[in-house]
Amino acid sequence: MKLVIILFMILYMYALSFGVFMTELFRIPAPLLFCFPLIFLFKERNTTFYYGKELTVLIIAVFAYYVIGLSNVKSFGAYVISIVVCVLYFNYFVSTNRKRFNFSVLIFYLLLSFSSVIMVLNHFYPQVNRIRELIMDEKVLQSPSGIAISQFTFGYQLAALAPFILIYTFVFHKPFLIKVGVFLSCLLFIYLGMQRSVLLTFVCSVALFLLFYYRVKAVLIIGVAVVLSLMFYNFVLKENVDPRTNILAKNIDNDPDHNRTLLVAENLRIYADHPFGLIFYGKNWSDVIYRNQVFASGITSHNAYLMFITYLGPFLGLGLLIIIYIKVLRIGFNAIKEIRLKENALLICLCFSFLGISINALSHNAWLISADGPTLFLYFSILHFNKVKSETNSQLLV
Repeated sequence: MKLVIILFMILYMYALSFGVFMTELFRIPAPLLFCFPLIFLFKERNTTFYYGKELTVLIIAVFAYYVIGLSNVKSFGAYVISIVVCVLYFNYFVSTNRKRFNFSVLIFYLLLSFSSVIMVLNHFYPQVNRIRELIMDEKVLQSPSGIAISQFTFGYQLAALAPFILIYTFVFHKPFLIKVGVFLSCLLFIYLGMQRSVLLTFVCSVALFLLFYYRVKAVLIIGVAVVLSLMFYNFVLKENVDPRTNILAKNIDNDPDHNRTLLVAENLRIYADHPFGLIFYGKNWSDVIYRNQVFASGITSHNAYLMFITYLGPFLGLGLLIIIYIKVLRIGFNAIKEIRLKENALLICLCFSFLGISINALSHNAWLISADGPTLFLYFSILHFNKVKSETNSQLLV
């Protein structure tokens, strides 16, 4: 029985982490197919539903953006299914079971680690694309990458993985050599993954963690990390990796017309012309970019939050953002106040991982309401950790 539970947990985490929804093989949405057996056959005895408010707000946000704003009913349906299934997984299957929660987190990050290893192999063995296509059951669009059809999608996986595994070595007091090895592995994944936004999220989230955790000593640790990074680049990466497929080459070859800063600036000009939000003017993105050469090809500013506010305006858009994130922010701030408590160690890792992936959305379109798998998992894992901890007098999930 335990093996059956573990199998379905892995399958559901696989569908969630890699964004597998409906393919030629899975004619039923994969989250439903793999999660419903867990919910109906192996759920915990608890029947309380924790996340009514969060679920309602998320569905309203998805409806307002995708149905009213984009007139995309199909995406609305798919995203709502993914969000609802994730809520049901945590609420009824994981519930107050400490082992199920910890094992879910373990499976999630092992899958992201596997994806990163596949990305590294993809640099040296192009035939790895066959493995990627087999696992995704879709034709891959960009290489080298991990278990994702595009490099952008893989970036969200890496944005969640890198801060978590490094911060984990600190809060769980792993030996110095393990810390160094994990740090260099993160640099390797980011360098070969060609993820400039992930580099920024990694630096911001880890530096912020070190400042809270070590205070003044963090300056010395960051200095050592910079030295190790330069040595790793000059003596390992520079001479042994294809100079055409790394983060530095991507930065040099970047199209200046698609510079993120320029795109955001143009988006802000469009927003200034429609300050109440596009949906209140009866317009969509194509209606407001026809005179704009930067967006002529149909691209967006690649800033998920800015696009959300551009469509919904400052009142509805910012209001929904605040309601969606306020509880997670409160949990994160409370955890940071007691950052050295053993029972908060896993929560700290999850919070800074979520911070990293949330920063990543400043440079891309996917985020929580688009049911991005890693973002969705981290959001509800933080809420669930806090909920169970508060109901069990801090005795579970540590």
